[in-house]
Amino acid sequence: MAQQVPQIISSESPFAGDVFTKRHPALIERLVAAWPFTPGQRRALSELAEENAQGVIHPLPDSAADAGLWRDWGSGLYGRPWTAAPFLWAESFFYRRLLEATGYFEPGPWQGVDPFAPFKQAELAGEAVSAEIAALDDVARMADDERGQALLLSSLWGNRADLGFQITAGRGIEATGLVADDSTRLWELLRSEAGGTVALVADNAGSEMVADLVLIDHLLAHGLAGQVVLHVKPSPYYVSDATLGDVADCLRALLLSKGEARTVGERLREAAALGRWRMRADSFFCAPFDFTAMPGGLQREFAPVTVTILKGDLNYRRLTGDRWWEPTIPFAEVTDYFPGRVAALRTLKSDVIVGLEPGTLTELNATVPRWRTSGTHAVVQVRS
Repeated sequence: MAQQVPQIISSESPFAGDVFTKRHPALIERLVAAWPFTPGQRRALSELAEENAQGVIHPLPDSAADAGLWRDWGSGLYGRPWTAAPFLWAESFFYRRLLEATGYFEPGPWQGVDPFAPFKQAELAGEAVSAEIAALDDVARMADDERGQALLLSSLWGNRADLGFQITAGRGIEATGLVADDSTRLWELLRSEAGGTVALVADNAGSEMVADLVLIDHLLAHGLAGQVVLHVKPSPYYVSDATLGDVADCLRALLLSKGEARTVGERLREAAALGRWRMRADSFFCAPFDFTAMPGGLQREFAPVTVTILKGDLNYRRLTGDRWWEPTIPFAEVTDYFPGRVAALRTLKSDVIVGLEPGTLTELNATVPRWRTSGTHAVVQVRS
């Protein structure tokens, strides 16, 4: 990765700046409304919201077990406005500070309590997931290739996907929402290496995780993967990011359903029992770094697999370093440092983008305001 390309600093991006001055304070308001927090928790959360909007970055208290790590990781950033720090680092630290404010890591009744659980559970119990699960009966009747592509796009789009849709015959941005589409290359890679190990680095819980689980089942049931390793967050992160508990909740939703959804859940449970579906939760996935800083253990895990599939916007930011790349620079050039083959399934929700064709970039700039951040466009990009 060409490190001379500057990182995205929040003050240089209207979108990123709004995350700290508007989105984070609004999130804290929602949390306070959802939980019976103590006066101390409320005070800590209120101070964090005020800091984000108009204050400066304060370090973790010395009593925090990882205070020393974060002091090193944030060297030179403390005492500066949140929007003056690299967006990737500052957003990650905000969520670490939020967990500190709620007492997630401290002994007591709030230890290990996911502050975002009410939002995740509401989505999992909502109509979108019910419709997604019900539609699996129709999807099961598709031809194998058509079904695989439907499941891939459902995993890509998360709660914006409709599992019952038929794959459109049209092409291009207007028909598919994809501004880059290497899905054919991904399926060719999976077929050519059938029976190997696939790593999937998850993004969101809820309906997106349900879609991820169904895609994992498809890869295993059709012999495209002999084993799938699902990487999740070791602790709550970025509101909706999936932890092991969220995976269990989504598997339970499948198992408590009827028809194809229950069959999928039963196959996944059996795959876990046989070691064909494994879970990992490395602490690196809650660290404020891009993937160039991956520890050796993770590098050795990813290097020999058929492909590592990275889900979502945050993983894309980490893969590309969250830098102001020229959008037409090849995806393969930016990601050549990553150990082994890599694929990105990402809905565009932040500034960074690579791998676009010049004509696509021109069309987007001319016709679609805020296309980088609106969540209305997506990419499937592969470096094989």
